[in-house]
Formats: sequence, structure tokens, C-alpha cells
Amino acid sequence: LHTRRVIGWAFSAKPDAELVIKALDMAYEQRGKPQQVLFHSDQGSQYASRLFRQRLWRYRMQQSMSRRGNCWDNSPMERLFRSL
Repeated sequence: LHTRRVIGWAFSAKPDAELVIKALDMAYEQRGKPQQVLFHSDQGSQYASRLFRQRLWRYRMQQSMSRRGNCWDNSPMERLFRSL
């Protein structure tokens, strides 16, 4: 969010945990394995999955999720998808 640049992405036919883990891995490597990172997302099942949470733990990232029913919490990502 700081630079408003996309630093990790992945493509898949299914929006599952494997998809978001691939994007997270790319971002983690692109940014030089940063420390003390806050990862913010919506409350999608792929972000709440055990596999994804384990990857965040491995990278020592803290997870933050949008509040249910509050679109303003995730507005930067909604704006990005609107422009695609």
C-alpha cells in the first residue's frame, strides 16, 4: 500500500489458498524478505486457511483482516480491481 505498486501476483482457475500463497511468496522475495510486515486482506476463506496462516507465520508476518461488511477497509484493492 505504501508505494501503491503490485509486488506479488499469481493466476489460477480457482481462488484458493495455493493461489494467494504463490502471490505472497513472490512479494516476499521481490521485497528482499522484509521483516515486521503487516499483511492486510479481506475475510476470504483463502486468507483464513491454515496453509496461508502457516506461511505468514513462517515469514513472521502479522495478519490483519477487514471488518465484515465494511468495504472501506479494503478500498485500495477494490480501486485496483476496478481499473483492471
